[in-house]
Amino acid sequence: MSDAPIGVFDSGLGGMSVLREMLRRLPHENFIYVADSGHCPYGGKSQQQIVARAVAITDFLLGRGAKLIVVACNTATVAAVEYLRANYSCGFVGMEPAVKPAVALTRNGVVGVLATVATLSGDKLHRLIDRHAGSVRIITQPCPGLPERVEAGELDSTQTRVLVERYTAPLLAGGADVLVLGSTHYPFLRPLIQQVVGAGVKLLDTGDAVARRVEQVLSGASHGDAAGEDLRADRVGRGQVEWFTSGTPQHMQSVGSRLWGLPIAAGVLPA
Repeated sequence: MSDAPIGVFDSGLGGMSVLREMLRRLPHENFIYVADSGHCPYGGKSQQQIVARAVAITDFLLGRGAKLIVVACNTATVAAVEYLRANYSCGFVGMEPAVKPAVALTRNGVVGVLATVATLSGDKLHRLIDRHAGSVRIITQPCPGLPERVEAGELDSTQTRVLVERYTAPLLAGGADVLVLGSTHYPFLRPLIQQVVGAGVKLLDTGDAVARRVEQVLSGASHGDAAGEDLRADRVGRGQVEWFTSGTPQHMQSVGSRLWGLPIAAGVLPA
C-alpha cells in the first residue's frame, strides 16, 4: 500500500490549493485529484446530494487503489465525511476552518470567517467556535458566487472584486484583524482579498494543516493511539498527480492549468 496513491477530491478546482500543500510536504507521494466541476458548487446542494457525490467519487478513488482519501472541500467535509468514515474502512482526512489559529493570532479579539452557506449552516464550524473562541468575537460571512469566480478563472476580474469587497466589508466594519478563508477556493483569491482588506489584516487557510495531518496519518500516528501501519511512499523520486474531472477536460486544462501553474491533462470521471 505504501506506493498506492492518495485520493483527493473537491467540488471543483479549489482543492488544488490543498493538494499544493500536500505535494510540498509529501513530494514522494502519488496523488489522484478529482474535480467534481460538473456538480460545482456544492454550497447550494442538500446534504443528501453532497453525500451521493462523495460516495461516487470515493468509490472511483478506491477503485484506482487509493490508500487514503482527502476531502479537500469544507462543504463536503461538513456534509459527508462522517458518513464516509462510518461506511468505508479506509482513512479520510477532512477540512477544518482555521478558527483555532485565528483566535491565537488576533490582536484585537475579532476574527472574521469567509465560507460557503453550507459550511456556515453546519454544526462542525459552530462546534469549533464554541471550543476555541473563548472571549474572541467570531463574525461569519457567507460568500455565494466566489467559488464560481475561481472555477471560471476570474481571480482578479471586476465582478470578483465587487464580491470580495461586499463580503469583507462587514468583517472589516466589525473590527476583524484576522480573516479565515473557509473554502479551498478562496486561497486562489488571496492576492485580491489581501489587496481589498489591506496589509494589516491576516489571512489564514488550512492547506498546510491538512498536509501535516495527512503526513501524520500516513506515518501511522493518529490522535495519540498506538502506532498503525506506515503507509508513506518509499520511492526516491517525486510522485505523480493524475487528474480527473466530472466537468469538461478542456475546462480543467485551461483554468486548472492556470491555477496550478503547470499544464494539466485531465481524464473524465465516469458517470
